[in-house]
Amino acid sequence: MSALNYTSPHPASFVLLGIPGMEQAHVWLSIPFCLMYVVALLGNSVLLFTIITEPNLHEPMYMFLSMLTVADLLLSTTTVPKTLSVFWSLSKEISFNGCLTQMFFIDFIFITESAILLAMAFDRYVAICDPLRYTTVLTLSVIRKIAVAALTRSFCLIFPAVFLLKRLHYCGHNIMPHTYCEHIGVATLACVDITVNIWYGLAAAFLSAGLDAIFIAVSYACILRSLFRLPSQGVHLKALNTCGSHICVILMFYTPAFFSWGTHRFGRHIPRHTLILLANLYVVVPPMLNPIVYGVRSKQVWEGAIRAFSR
Repeated sequence: MSALNYTSPHPASFVLLGIPGMEQAHVWLSIPFCLMYVVALLGNSVLLFTIITEPNLHEPMYMFLSMLTVADLLLSTTTVPKTLSVFWSLSKEISFNGCLTQMFFIDFIFITESAILLAMAFDRYVAICDPLRYTTVLTLSVIRKIAVAALTRSFCLIFPAVFLLKRLHYCGHNIMPHTYCEHIGVATLACVDITVNIWYGLAAAFLSAGLDAIFIAVSYACILRSLFRLPSQGVHLKALNTCGSHICVILMFYTPAFFSWGTHRFGRHIPRHTLILLANLYVVVPPMLNPIVYGVRSKQVWEGAIRAFSR
């Protein structure tokens, strides 16, 4: 039987252990995760419903926000239900193909969401630095092309990773100390060299979220330079206020993601349960907080939600 497992290219399924070293606390950990997931579902659903039903919110900025909302819903739904199933010991097993499918959608949605944040930064750049051309630059056709480009880039970067994992031999290793499937987490179970997987993961991360973060920083540098040239202090505050929500969302998205990504690869002295806990937090905390940030900071969204639900 062991010889059969060794020659098999991959196991039929993986067993997810959850957070190693914290097995006794799984039930207690499930409570905040479940609450955060419910808040993320309700908040993003309300925000999406408000944007769709309110004509005043049918502007480029809110169209990009609706895309971000859909991405948040998909990202949390792809991971949290399985995580709760592991915490509650309902089902810790996931098929090999199901694991690769989950990994694909997690990375696909993450890269798409990064592209949406870049598009939102471009929207703010045009609105503040070239307001007279705002309606002619960000037309409905341009927004559609940006959405298609974001989806196409995500697919082209992540789809090869599926085949990189399929080519590996796992020698019967199917115990994964995690709550969901991720590229490097699956690759480390292989009994062959995974250098190609590591370098491909680094390249994909840089060509997506890495470049997006750089372009977002450049766009905001241009916005600040443009604002400092304006004589009115009131204009400065009004323009910065319109960017405040987006900056908060950017920080909530990139900070935990890059920290988790960096510690997984270079933080060898950080306890494994800390790394996995961080990996779980960055797929549920931003989706939970994003609608709250936009609901609280954007008067248009708040008033639109009141009108939508009062009807």
